[in-house]
Amino acid sequence: MSRQRLGRGPLRPVRPGPPPAGPDGGAPRPVRFVGWLGGLGCAAAGYGVFQFLFQVLPGSLGGEAAKYLISSVSGIGTALAAWLAAALVRARTAGSAPAATPPGPVTGPAPGPLPDVLASAYDNLVAQVSVVDDPDRGRLTGWSHSLGESGPTRPTSVGTAYGLQTLLDLGMTDGRLAPGELVDTLWRLRLPGGGWSARSQGAEARPEVTALVLGALARAGVSPERLAQEVDRCTTAFTRELDRAGRESTHVVTTVLRGLLRAAPRGDTLPPLREALVDGAISDPGRDHLRCWGYRLDPPYGPPSPLHTAQAVVALERAARVLGEGAGVRAAREDGVRWLLSCPDTPHHACLDLENLREEVRRPRPDDPARHEVLNVRHFTATWIARALLSRGALEVARQDGLEETWRELVDGAAAAVRSGQRDGIWSWDRGDSTGLRHPMWMTYQGLSALRAHALWTYRPDER
Repeated sequence: MSRQRLGRGPLRPVRPGPPPAGPDGGAPRPVRFVGWLGGLGCAAAGYGVFQFLFQVLPGSLGGEAAKYLISSVSGIGTALAAWLAAALVRARTAGSAPAATPPGPVTGPAPGPLPDVLASAYDNLVAQVSVVDDPDRGRLTGWSHSLGESGPTRPTSVGTAYGLQTLLDLGMTDGRLAPGELVDTLWRLRLPGGGWSARSQGAEARPEVTALVLGALARAGVSPERLAQEVDRCTTAFTRELDRAGRESTHVVTTVLRGLLRAAPRGDTLPPLREALVDGAISDPGRDHLRCWGYRLDPPYGPPSPLHTAQAVVALERAARVLGEGAGVRAAREDGVRWLLSCPDTPHHACLDLENLREEVRRPRPDDPARHEVLNVRHFTATWIARALLSRGALEVARQDGLEETWRELVDGAAAAVRSGQRDGIWSWDRGDSTGLRHPMWMTYQGLSALRAHALWTYRPDER
């Protein structure tokens, strides 16, 4: 039986895009033409019938008065029938046009410009930062797993690591939040035996969380020498013998690979990890037998997954910049990009490839191997699709295949889906489940990161 389970849920109900507007921003031309026909043409049709009958009716019918009466009644009847027919056509035309529904959620204000979103996110992080004096670990400054948790909150490794990366992305250093304090907190949150784990994983260090923290520390400027011991602990424990479930998980392997590429870019374990990721690709007969990824890297792989394919593309793109890239690895990465570009669903701001996912990573408990530790992972799929397609390698593939317009539509659709999920710079996981994690730190970080990347790609100062 598989050690992992995957659940799907739509990012939001599928909404068609707005109907095409006329050149002046009003109703579409066919609707306005039918309206004109129903108003103006009905009177003309009625008058034409009146004139025709008045001329052809014989005078012996009963005099001029009778001719006027019959012609008038016929003309009015014809005008009424024409008006009703035009109204019916107008109703059908309007009914066949898509409803003018914006892609965002139906509640709450419309998202503002990106600088407003970034500023609101920073203000929220400042307002909800937690400072705790721990008798054993000292002063802790950071965030819990989710913003807005009830009761006193204590900084966690995952929440603080994502908060630190968000702060670095925002680039706001006005003194209200100090990256150095967050770095110190992450070091103090190390487990007694070294490494880091999620709140639900207990006292056993896990490679995906350790790599996440190490990547954040490296990005904040911590030296490779200071990170070296924790990197060694992470890589030593991340083997098939010691962590088979983790090595079989696309999510775990890509997370470890991305983190170690920042923390130990010259590490000996990086090429084998990349090879394992490439070897775990599968062929999808539904999309021209292009290679993609499922949620597992070993049989049973699971169905082709846009989320896991995007995660693999992001990891391979980053590895190519750091390690270089051979022909076989490049071919796998480019196949993943082509697979994402072949999304058959529309509209792209609410297509099936953007469905959020829930995933479970199950591992034997170290204190009782007969029982399992379960890590619940939630994936903000639209952000991963955006990040994968916004990579330089993805754009090169699109240009090479003549699919730049498709690339742009998919990127803009993913960015629209990301943007519509925020309120005041904070994203919510609103799946109706019982976890209570309504505003996960990782979701806000991924949302802001995707919007920032999209803004940079679409900024063209030379175009007027």
